[in-house]
Amino acid sequence: MRPAAINTVDFLNTSFREIRRAEHGIARDQISRNALKVTDRLQQAGHLAYIVGGAPRDLLLGVVPKDFDIGTDASPEQVRALFRNARLIGRRFRLAHVRFGREIIEVATFRGFGDGDDGDRDVGDSGRVLRDNVFGSEAEDALRRDFTVNALMYDPATETLRDYAGGFDDVAARRLRLIGDAQARYREDPVRMLRAVRFQTKLDLTAEGETGALIPEMASLLADIPPARLLDELLKLLLSGHAATGFAGLVATGLWQQLFPGLLADPHDPPLLLKRALANTDQRVAEDKPVTPGFLFAALFWPRVSARSRALVDAGQPPIDALAQAGEEAFSDPAWRVAVHRRFSTMAKEIWMFQPRFERRRGKRALKLLGERRFRAAYDFLLLRALEDPSLTELAEWWTEIQQLDAQGREQMVAGGARHRSPRTRPAP
Repeated sequence: MRPAAINTVDFLNTSFREIRRAEHGIARDQISRNALKVTDRLQQAGHLAYIVGGAPRDLLLGVVPKDFDIGTDASPEQVRALFRNARLIGRRFRLAHVRFGREIIEVATFRGFGDGDDGDRDVGDSGRVLRDNVFGSEAEDALRRDFTVNALMYDPATETLRDYAGGFDDVAARRLRLIGDAQARYREDPVRMLRAVRFQTKLDLTAEGETGALIPEMASLLADIPPARLLDELLKLLLSGHAATGFAGLVATGLWQQLFPGLLADPHDPPLLLKRALANTDQRVAEDKPVTPGFLFAALFWPRVSARSRALVDAGQPPIDALAQAGEEAFSDPAWRVAVHRRFSTMAKEIWMFQPRFERRRGKRALKLLGERRFRAAYDFLLLRALEDPSLTELAEWWTEIQQLDAQGREQMVAGGARHRSPRTRPAP
C-alpha cells in the first residue's frame, strides 16, 4: 500500500521529461569536483547516480549551492565498498557520507513507496514517517520528495536534467508546490512546513494552493517533532541570509507561535532590538561574515529575561543574581518546543551577564573588559539595547569611544580624565 500523499494513478501516468543543457543551462563544471568524483565512480561501476535535491534547483535560480547531494540505485553498503572514505549514518534515513577533507558528499539510495507492512518503513498514528529505508526506483525517489523544485535530478555525464514532477517549470515560474496531496505530505513530515517558509523567503518562491494555505491549520503538528530537529530547521532559516523575512513568515503562518508560544508579547510587532538583530544577521551573511546563533537567541529571549530580572530585583534579589536566574528560567521553560543547544544558550547568558558590567567604567576592571572573550558580542548587544532605551546612549557612546583610543587615551578615560574625542562617537546602527 503506497502512502496517501502519492496517488497511484498520478504515479503511473507521470510524464517523464529529460531536459538538455541548451534549455536548462547547467554545466558540469558548476558541480563540485568531489561530487563529480562520486557520480563518475558510481556510474563506472554500473550504477545510476545523479546530483539531486537543492543543488539543481539553486543552479537554475542562479544561486551557488552550499551542498551537492547524490541519489543512486546503489545500496549504502555498495557505496561504502566503492569509497574507502565513506561511512554509513542515520537510522530514520540510512545514508552514506563520503568525506573529502572538509567537504562531505551525501549519497542516498533511491527511496521507494514501500508496503504498509514493510519493517523498514514505520509510520506513526498521525501519519508522520518515523523511519524510511525502503529502496526503490529513481522515479519513485523523485516523487517521494517534498516539493517539485527539489525533485530534479542532474546527470553530470550527459548534462541533462531528469524531471518527474514538473519542477523545472515551477522553478521558472518561482512556484513552490508539494508533490502529491499536500495534507498527507505535511502529516508525513510536519517539518516540511518550516521548509516551505524557508524556501519562500530564501529563494523568493510563492507557495501555490494548499502548499501555503494548509500551513496555519496544520501548524500544531510540529508538537510531534523532536525539539532538536526543530532547532536544526529553525537555524537553517535564521542563518540563511533572510532571517528578518523568515521570522515574519513563521509568524504569519502561525508556526512561530508553535515553536515558542508566549515568548514575545506580540510576534507580529517584535521589539526593535530583535528586528535589528535579525537585520544585522542578514547583513553579516550577505557580507560573508560569521554569524552566531547565540547572539540571535540573546536578542530573542531578552524581553522575557529583562522583564523577569526586573521583577526579581523588585522582590529584593540582587541585580546580578536576578539576571542569572531569569536567564536560566528563560531557556528551561517547558512550553518551548525547540531545544536550544547548550552552546547557544550559554553564549546568550554570557552576553546578558556582561551588560551590568558595562556600568563599571573606572579603573583596571574597565580595561580588563575590553580583552574578554565575549566583549565584542556583548558590546554589540549593548548598542541594540541603546536603540530601544535612550538612557543607555551615553554608556554605549563611552564604550564605542574607548575602543578607538590608544593605551594612553584609555587610561585617561577609565581614570575619569579628559576624553579623547574621536570622529565617530555614536554607536553604530
